Amino acid sequence: MDRYRTRTVAAVPPIDRDDPAVWGEVTTPELAAFDTDGYAIFDELLNPAEVADLAAEVDRLAGDPELRGDERVIVEKASNGVRSIFEVHRLSTVIAELVRQERIVGPARQVLGSEVYIHQSRVNYMPGFSGAGFYWHSDFETWHAEDGMPAPRAVSLSIALTDNFPFNGSLMVMPGSHRTFVACQGETPPENYRESLREQQTGVPDRTALTDLADKHGIAQFTGARGSALLFDSNLLHGSSNNITPFPRSNLFLVFNSVENALDTPYAAPAPRPGYIAARDVVPVR
Repeated sequence: MDRYRTRTVAAVPPIDRDDPAVWGEVTTPELAAFDTDGYAIFDELLNPAEVADLAAEVDRLAGDPELRGDERVIVEKASNGVRSIFEVHRLSTVIAELVRQERIVGPARQVLGSEVYIHQSRVNYMPGFSGAGFYWHSDFETWHAEDGMPAPRAVSLSIALTDNFPFNGSLMVMPGSHRTFVACQGETPPENYRESLREQQTGVPDRTALTDLADKHGIAQFTGARGSALLFDSNLLHGSSNNITPFPRSNLFLVFNSVENALDTPYAAPAPRPGYIAARDVVPVR
């Protein structure tokens, strides 16, 4: 039985989540905040030298001409600039080494209460003046519908590689919205990822649900200096606006899924998405 029905023909009302947000023990103030709000902030996860090395690495990936024709590289619809690069932990030894560090993977293990593996990794680029935003969505809704993720037992770690200001397209979240699953209406087109990774149209909550949840929970913004990070629940509603400022914004996203929550057949899509978007090889991070 599908406990999180979505992509339906008729509208389905939002439901209260019946899975926990923190599957392990709540032992720190950050995890207590995660349980309540659906996210935790780490102000100085990486030091300036580490950020500089990582930023240079993601710039190298974006400028690599051999990668430009790779399916893992997603370009903007309007500018044709690089929007995202997926599976970066396999493309870069620098990122692969970072993923294995306890300060990176440890909080995910604690929140999810198990060993974890990389479900998805990517860099999101939002250049100055032309960076396009990401509309409101729940990652879990997509991962459930199109990848076959059974439960919202996954977290994303977003590491700021540039300063995240309130005005350069920084991530907006609805604190507490992770406890409500918002189903989306409409069938998933074949190979929807080819379009949705550039501009998501399927799997978008309706405005009434978004308005109700925003009225209930309010909207917060993840801002901070480069090296800061946001750990957030897979079902937390989030999005970002366009960046029309001169200041670019780039973030490294590492998605950790519980080894006990391995992907199954997609719940609401014709076929699974490629492995570089949704890994099916459950290899614990060591």
